[in-house]
Amino acid sequence: MLKLKAPHHAAIICSDYSVSKRFYTEVLGLQVISEVYRKERDSYKLDLKVGNGFQIELFSFPDPPPRVSRPEACGLRHLAFTCEDIAQSLAELAQYGIEAESVRIDEITGKRFTFFSDPDGLPLELYET
Repeated sequence: MLKLKAPHHAAIICSDYSVSKRFYTEVLGLQVISEVYRKERDSYKLDLKVGNGFQIELFSFPDPPPRVSRPEACGLRHLAFTCEDIAQSLAELAQYGIEAESVRIDEITGKRFTFFSDPDGLPLELYET
């Protein structure tokens, strides 16, 4: 049996690299680890630090196909990020014109959470710890 330690990264393909780069770095405040342009693929790869050890790999590719549907297609459903104060986090998102769904309570843990979207409509979750 495999002995996995922890998730390392999630890869996201975006439709507009400059818009998504700004969103993930300036709006969400993720730190750039590295940025590479791969000429042979006409593609950028931006590695972003999330917390301690987790990364998001943000890719651009020419003419990527759109997501199948939201939110119940097979495959990755959403990415979730923890935050200390969901109300404060939502207020900060609102300063950038980003709307979120109504805050809900996790019926199992009693924790508050909500969803918003990245520039390509990828569902992102805020989960209060």
